[in-house]
Amino acid sequence: MKKYDLIIVGGGAAGMFAAFAVKEKNPSAKILLIEQNEKLGKKIYITGKGRCNVTNACDISEYFDNIKTNPEFLYSSLYTFTNEDTMNFFQKQNVPLKIERGNRVFPKSDKSSDIIKGLARSINNADIHLNEKVEKIDKFNGYFNVSTNKNKYESPKLIIATGGLSYPATGSTGDGYNFAKAFGHKIMELKPSLCPIILDDNNLSMVTGLTVKNAEITVYINKKKEISYFGDFLFTHRGISGPIVLTLTDFINDYPDKAIELYCNFKPAVDIKELEERLLKDIDKNPKKELKSILKNYFPESLADYLLASAKINPKLKLHEITKDLRKNILNLMTSYKFSYKNIAPISQAIITKGGVSTLEINPSTMESKIVDGLYFCGEIIDVNGLTGGYNLQIAFSTGYLAGKSVFE
Repeated sequence: MKKYDLIIVGGGAAGMFAAFAVKEKNPSAKILLIEQNEKLGKKIYITGKGRCNVTNACDISEYFDNIKTNPEFLYSSLYTFTNEDTMNFFQKQNVPLKIERGNRVFPKSDKSSDIIKGLARSINNADIHLNEKVEKIDKFNGYFNVSTNKNKYESPKLIIATGGLSYPATGSTGDGYNFAKAFGHKIMELKPSLCPIILDDNNLSMVTGLTVKNAEITVYINKKKEISYFGDFLFTHRGISGPIVLTLTDFINDYPDKAIELYCNFKPAVDIKELEERLLKDIDKNPKKELKSILKNYFPESLADYLLASAKINPKLKLHEITKDLRKNILNLMTSYKFSYKNIAPISQAIITKGGVSTLEINPSTMESKIVDGLYFCGEIIDVNGLTGGYNLQIAFSTGYLAGKSVFE
């Protein structure tokens, strides 16, 4: 049985940062990092559509408004290793960064692979075992015994950084939850977060791939207006996705047994009276034109076709034939279009897993288990999650760093 000072299970963002923190403080420590995939950071490759939204450059105090589950638990980790620390880290690893709209931080190259290479360079003096799956972990006489499909290892310290259940093709298979449960930890209910929405809509092929900018989607729960989100979204072949949709799914998944309704205002910056006046002028000036030709002045053509088809309005209707009631119906399509909501996508399609190891059983100042000495958790396996915009990777970096820094204190 091979012996190490520390074993880290999981070579994603949190696991790599934990290894970096250990080496930074204890360069002579003998570390083993075990990753079941063929390469490190496989999930990082697909973040930000392959560009990697590595963090958010807002003031660190604003992070807590963008963390939806147990934000107070992350106070120590986020202030121990801040977003500025993250940006400085990658600059030192020769990965230049840039800041885009919404303070989202990306590599200047727009390549997530550069982020992974920077992380890998920071831990090149650790033992890294790829294509090796941990099958069992137990503890005996103060040592963790880790059995894989290839070997057995022993260490007095163990960090579990195996991620969640989202995107299982990247290695997020939920093994870490089983290891945690075996040590007596409680796992809070696992749900999808930041995921697409599936619609019951036969007209989606008309708009698949279309991005709608500066819209507002409002969520109703049991007919009661609850919350609205402003920004961009994308039509897919099965429903809708994109920034504001991903954000609102984090809210929706807390109401699994409630009636969900979604309404979209495609023109939230324009008052409805102003829209009606503009429509009336168009009707007066072009009475013989078809309705479809005028709506192209308000929307992309494919969206105009989609909205008219959804409302079963004849697109070839002449403007002078539009009645008062029909005009109100058209305005309603523009400002309060009801999506045919079906459900949110399964956890396998979610960006982040909501739920995980209970924060009540982890010391927030060290990331060490309150149940088992020498056992640490970091990253998505913990019951914390943030909104889209770089917050979740920062959580992984911060909790990973704090766990690694704390191991030998």
